[in-house]
Amino acid sequence: MSARLDIAQPYAIGLFRIVVGLLFACHGAASLFGILGGARGNGSTLEAGTWPGWYAAVIQLVCGSLVLLGLGTRAAALLASGSMAYAYFKVHQPGALWPLENGGEASAMFCWAFLLLAFTGSGALGVDRLLAQRGGEPTAQQTSTVAV
Repeated sequence: MSARLDIAQPYAIGLFRIVVGLLFACHGAASLFGILGGARGNGSTLEAGTWPGWYAAVIQLVCGSLVLLGLGTRAAALLASGSMAYAYFKVHQPGALWPLENGGEASAMFCWAFLLLAFTGSGALGVDRLLAQRGGEPTAQQTSTVAV
């Protein structure tokens, strides 16, 4: 069973990346454009340039879109992870210790999900992998195989 799961791993990572990137980009789009319920669930938008919300929304939209596409995945995921760590520790954690108590579950989950993607890369179905294959560069899966 492990062999079959190992074969599917790049596709599972790719699907994970697509879902996490889409959800993150939707958060940014909601805050910036007032769609999908808006910044506070009432259709409102964040005032341009307000710290830290507006900047976080820009990071969410841009990094979420890049991760969704699998373009510059590692760098975009690392920036997104850092922004969610900041959100958790500066916005949520002062209210209470645990994410369930302080409303920071989404920030914590996004932080760890993006950190995972920073280490695993885009997986299958990403522009990063397509560009690497066209350029003749070995993919991460090809370089991780070690001859004994």
